[in-house]
Formats: sequence, structure tokens, C-alpha cells
Amino acid sequence: MRDRELKKGSAELLVLSLLEHRPRHGYEIGQLIELRSHGALRFNVASLYPLLYRLEKRGWIRGRWIEKAGQRRRRFYRLTPAGRRMLAQQREGWLKFVEAIGRVAAIEYA
Repeated sequence: MRDRELKKGSAELLVLSLLEHRPRHGYEIGQLIELRSHGALRFNVASLYPLLYRLEKRGWIRGRWIEKAGQRRRRFYRLTPAGRRMLAQQREGWLKFVEAIGRVAAIEYA
């Protein structure tokens, strides 16, 4: 299986999902992906930040620099209304895709 290709195809969905309920900075997004996938998925800085910039350019997320006392400046990203619509579309598409793969590959879920 080509993990890199699967990760590339799911990266937008993962990032948009993590921004659904609250703004997060890039490092936190990367850590949550690794934590929630139990280490199966990892995004290094070289791939995560260009993705965040692309999503921002598309208008799906919006970034804002925030400085807190005693901490370095961080760029927090939040989902835009267009990003919420795209997240819903991507979730629906992935659900259909996973169901179709399961039917073809005869994968049974407990």
C-alpha cells in the first residue's frame, strides 16, 4: 500500500476536520493527527505548512497571527464558511469511497 498517496489524498479532510470546532495552530494540528491516528499518520513541517497555505489560498481556512505573553508568535487557523461546506463534501465523498472499497475488497467491520 502506498501510505504517502493515501495520506496526500486525505490530508485536506484531516486538517479541515480538526479546525471544525476551534482554531488551532499548525504544530497542534500535526500533533493531533499523530495522536488520534495512534501514530499511523504523521505530517512533517515540510508537508503540513504548504497544505495550510493552500487551504488558506482557496478560502477554506483563515489564519491569524497571535502572540501570547511568554510564548512565541503562532498562526492560528480557523474554518471559513466555504471550508465548512468543503468539509461536508469531503466527508460524504470519503464515506462513499470507503464503503465502495469495503464492498469490493470484502472488508467486514465488527
